[in-house]
Amino acid sequence: MAALALGIIGFGIMGERLLRQALPHPAFRLSGIWDPSPEAAARLAAIDPELRMAPDAAAVIAGCDTLYIAAPPAAHVPLARAAIAAGKAVLLEKPLATDLAEAEAFVAEAEAQGARAGVNFPMASSPAVAQIAAWREEIGVPQRLEVEAHFARWPRGWQKDASGWLSRRAEGGFTREVLSHFLFLTRRQMGPMQLLSAKADFPGGDLSETAIQAELTAGGVPVRLSGSVGRIAEDEANAWTLTGAGGSIRLRNWSLAERLGADGTWQMAPDAIPNERMRPMTLRGQMDKLAALTRGEPQGLATLREALEVQRIVEAVLAAG
Repeated sequence: MAALALGIIGFGIMGERLLRQALPHPAFRLSGIWDPSPEAAARLAAIDPELRMAPDAAAVIAGCDTLYIAAPPAAHVPLARAAIAAGKAVLLEKPLATDLAEAEAFVAEAEAQGARAGVNFPMASSPAVAQIAAWREEIGVPQRLEVEAHFARWPRGWQKDASGWLSRRAEGGFTREVLSHFLFLTRRQMGPMQLLSAKADFPGGDLSETAIQAELTAGGVPVRLSGSVGRIAEDEANAWTLTGAGGSIRLRNWSLAERLGADGTWQMAPDAIPNERMRPMTLRGQMDKLAALTRGEPQGLATLREALEVQRIVEAVLAAG
């Protein structure tokens, strides 16, 4: 089977991570990559001196079978529309757009056209999430879910190159960047979400949020959502904790599947590994699904509709500030 031509627009952290998985992947060949930043061009050359930036985004779209969009959020919909109009498959980063109405319109258009499109929520391919799902029956009927993400500072240190937009209220913030992943997990594991109440704190000016709290339901199960900046010493701590009539299970720090033992202590899955080691495995799974999407085969990537539901909750929480 011929290798699929993969184009990448946006060569920040996520673009680089996906490229490193794509280069050895047997289903893909890199057909083009573009980012206007000189720093991005230097990082690309460091990976492989033979790789060169395309002249522009249009050239990448023209030359690919499937397009990965890892540019800042304001560019997601225009690039995706152009690729879909050209008959390409598309994998977008979240959020779908900076404007919810634009996201709504785009999803309706894409669905009406039967577009091959998905959103890069890596938990769709996470081995740790698969373990959590396998444990679901052991805890019985779900009673409540708690989702939390806390940070020493925002953006995180490794995101400094994107701090120009990640730290701003218009496009950035940890609710969009991090809690959205856990809301996707909630939607896929529990069912449709409904926001009941929310509160968001902002430091002033155009800076992104420093704390959020929200109450919602997912598949009828109560969910408590919380997040903060500057209240912990470690760089980041997050958890998705589901409690049922027969016990509790959780996903902690992205990749650690744990269940609450009879002695009241959390017990890690035997094959649990830190996120730094699991991330390549998860992204490989995403690449496998992207190949299937491009070929029109069944796959489990996050759908545009799922991403839109997540964005509706996220934007409603932030609007409560």
